[in-house]
Amino acid sequence: MTQWRNWSGLESSDPTDVVTPASVAEVAAAVTDAAERGTTVKMVGTGHSFTGIAAPEGVKLSPAALSGILAVDRDAMTVTALAGTPLHVLNDELARLGLSLHNMGDIAEQTLAGATSTGTHGTGGTKASLSAQVSGLEMVVGDGTLVRASRDENPDVFAAARLGLGALGVLTSLTFDVEPLGVLEAHEQPMLWDEALARYDEFVDANHHCDMYWFPHTDRMQVKVNNRLDLEPDEAEPLSRFRAWLDDDFLSNTAFAGVNALGNRAPGLVPRLNELSGRLLSERTYSDVPHRVFTSPRRVVFREMEYALPRETGLAALREVRRLIDASDWRISFPVEVRMTPSDDLTLGTSSGRDSIYLAFHVNRRTDHTAYFGGVEEILRAHDGRPHWGKVHTRTADDLAPAYPRWQEFLDLRDRLDPDRLFTNTYLRRVLGD
Repeated sequence: MTQWRNWSGLESSDPTDVVTPASVAEVAAAVTDAAERGTTVKMVGTGHSFTGIAAPEGVKLSPAALSGILAVDRDAMTVTALAGTPLHVLNDELARLGLSLHNMGDIAEQTLAGATSTGTHGTGGTKASLSAQVSGLEMVVGDGTLVRASRDENPDVFAAARLGLGALGVLTSLTFDVEPLGVLEAHEQPMLWDEALARYDEFVDANHHCDMYWFPHTDRMQVKVNNRLDLEPDEAEPLSRFRAWLDDDFLSNTAFAGVNALGNRAPGLVPRLNELSGRLLSERTYSDVPHRVFTSPRRVVFREMEYALPRETGLAALREVRRLIDASDWRISFPVEVRMTPSDDLTLGTSSGRDSIYLAFHVNRRTDHTAYFGGVEEILRAHDGRPHWGKVHTRTADDLAPAYPRWQEFLDLRDRLDPDRLFTNTYLRRVLGD
């Protein structure tokens, strides 16, 4: 069976061939073969993007055999890994080596190529996205050759391919800046809407990382801040095994799935269920190695839209979204997530050139997302928002181009590296044009 389907079930495709390359040479051979046959080729990840950005239409390359660490440079504090390595595998291997990434999002199932190519990000820190932590890469381009890029070598390729949408070539390895493995302390506390938003800048500026969650139809929010401690990893104070299971497994997954199922059957109950969920939140503080604080399991399947807005307008947009939800008949059971990232220098990075507030909107897979996401998207577009490349949105090349000052730079590089569009698909035709 060759059909490809993403995790959320929103996207699928029927590639003509499946290849599992185990080396750069085999990737290059697959690209050359696809070019000779006049078809397309696409390396898929684990399907955690909500868009069809990785959907293969011709040859599907599986990343399964391209996993693992290739090199560790403790002088430069970099680690090079094969591009098909799942993020959770890299995290575990780095911890074993006494190393860590600086920042990451809240799941770790993606491949390194998929996570960087779509702009997966965390919140706060000096570098928020995985792409911004890349210091070098290797990629097979449209003529089957291997291109290396870093700040010093092919810097134009480096600027674009760290977040290349899969449109420039097939990534085969990535080099990441790393830091010594330390301890991250998380402090989570429930808070009401007015206080949380009034203190938002305080939380962001006074802590290394800040994440907020608003429960629609209520005044309830949860605020989470993370800070590095001057401790050794064995001095951390993680949650007890029972508390971790109760909070992050049972309540956040099993019980939350039940709440969503009940809300789907009786939408009128959703506001009261959200209020109850918000009231049941308790304050907690714990510490652990960074990836165990940043990431957590996600077993409730959902659909997501996320936009990056200029930091100075992000909370105003959130307030408008709340007014829209309050005036609508939508019943939204998932919290809205609020994160902040520093600016970066990625050609098509959603935080390129500006500090950004990210607003993320979710529904479970049994809920029709179109009206909710569509209504909210109008507000986010009006605030100069940029959609996350791997999450649901309706934007096209014509109206994305004005949002990115370096748009033409990316297109020119694409013409140079993939003139025959070997790496394209339906999604890329929509967002980048032919």
